[in-house]
Amino acid sequence: MGMFDNLKDKATDAVDEHGDQIGEGVDKAGDFADEKTGGKYGDKIDQGGDMAKDQLDKLDGQDDDIDN
Repeated sequence: MGMFDNLKDKATDAVDEHGDQIGEGVDKAGDFADEKTGGKYGDKIDQGGDMAKDQLDKLDGQDDDIDN
């Protein structure tokens, strides 16, 4: 097993165990960025956050860990 496979396995385990907390962190980061840009890029920031959560949710092949 290569280094990247090992990292992917660890990330998958983290999403399985702490998906709700990771989703909250993505939302908080998006809110912070939105605040710092004065809401100018809010729609793009929300899109990026949703895409990040979708990719994290796909790590284990199930759509059940992180809510959009």
